[in-house]
Amino acid sequence: MAELFINEENELGKIEPEVYGHFSEHLGRCIYEGIYVGENSDIPNENGMRTDVVGALKELQVPVLRWPGGCFADEYHWKDGIGEKSGRKKMINTHWGGVVEDNSFGTHEYMELCRQIGCKTYINGNLGSGTVQEMSEWVEYMTFNGVSPMADLRAANGHKEPWTVDFFGVGNENWGCGGNMTPEYYANEYRRYQTYVRNYDKNKSIKKVCCGANVDDYYWTEGVLKTAFDHGKKFHGFMDYLSLHYYVHPEGWKRKGSATVFSDKVWYKTLYKALCMDKLITRHGAIMDKYDPGKKIGMCVDEWGAWYTNEPGTNPGFLYQQNTVRDALIAGITLNIFNKHCDRVKIAALAQMVNVLQAVLLTEGADMVKTPTYHVMHMYRYHQGAKLLESAVTGAGETGTKKWNVPKITESVSKDEDGIITITLNNLSAEASEDMNIKLAGTGYKVTEAKIVTNSDIRAYNTFEAPEEVTERDFKDYTESIDNISVKLPSNSVTMLRIKK
Repeated sequence: MAELFINEENELGKIEPEVYGHFSEHLGRCIYEGIYVGENSDIPNENGMRTDVVGALKELQVPVLRWPGGCFADEYHWKDGIGEKSGRKKMINTHWGGVVEDNSFGTHEYMELCRQIGCKTYINGNLGSGTVQEMSEWVEYMTFNGVSPMADLRAANGHKEPWTVDFFGVGNENWGCGGNMTPEYYANEYRRYQTYVRNYDKNKSIKKVCCGANVDDYYWTEGVLKTAFDHGKKFHGFMDYLSLHYYVHPEGWKRKGSATVFSDKVWYKTLYKALCMDKLITRHGAIMDKYDPGKKIGMCVDEWGAWYTNEPGTNPGFLYQQNTVRDALIAGITLNIFNKHCDRVKIAALAQMVNVLQAVLLTEGADMVKTPTYHVMHMYRYHQGAKLLESAVTGAGETGTKKWNVPKITESVSKDEDGIITITLNNLSAEASEDMNIKLAGTGYKVTEAKIVTNSDIRAYNTFEAPEEVTERDFKDYTESIDNISVKLPSNSVTMLRIKK
């Protein structure tokens, strides 16, 4: 029998709410159709934003939303997306599908979306093909409160009061689609561009995100930090976060693999790759420790999730894919890893919010469905802002195939301000349940809430016709005693328990 030991007296750090952030790019049907339908649409909306989608996102307690990309960000010129929509410049989205981008969703619309959701803002600026002046004027347009050309332009476009920009990414994937730069070249460009991301409101500091590595490119991390450090500039205020991007490709970058048709072997191969997030954070974090031993720079994993071959019959450039029990486990595994690295990981963004990659929501016309990933993130919302507790699993062993062996159980535990402890558990086995005793330093804990996301079929997913094949349900397979809680975790499941004395 497995055991989970929790020392509720040992708080290891705060899990920042922004770790549960999301990403929306001008890609496929993420924004257009998925989030934004326009004010004249027959689909119920508020100022063009789908009311069903916004309502579902509010239930998730989305803390922050990254926009407009992604690769799109380094070809996005913000002035094309302001003013009367009939006069906005049209362009071809060369990165994603070769479709026309009419810029009807721009800065004002993004800020309105964040207002409706109630989340913080994370703008990604154009360093790859944009100028310093363009980036500087965008910041002025959004945040300056006073008389200036950009503030006057904002007022003329219908928004006199400035907005708050919480986070600003200075470029995106500049090692690739953002300009194919070397780390040293990018680091010097970052230093120059970030200078003009000014804090016009001294009470609202914009946190700056530097472009970090793709997967295990430790050379990039070292080069960027060394170049900045060698120039003698203190990191605090100059660089608040360093990003990291990692996608799970079950069959490799070129083949990727199907979202819904896969073998048990590929199930384990996928989860093995999801678990690699822990190694990536650890190794990139060790390089960061050399230059930032006080951990003043947060790691920002602002693109993560599963990336499969697009669904048959859809535009390959739209990256539309289904979402199964396997994706629920990927989400559960990854979020547990983020929680356990809360000393370094301060922001993250699931890619992407609607209709793209490992989305939490899928739409088709007026219909919307919540994916298994949505339900896992809904269960995990209690970790936001809570304190990570010391915890460890023993006796569960491993599962999987010889090459793709994985721990059977992964977990994380936190405690909120009310003293309620949230336990999230993943059973990675596709075949076997697991009996587990949960032991704490103290006694007398009782379960106040318990939920589970699972299905006996690891390939099960939700459709518009059958939206609750994989959903969040009450979990009842537990017993309580004075000194422990015993649970039976079904195979391929994500389980959440809330306990309190």
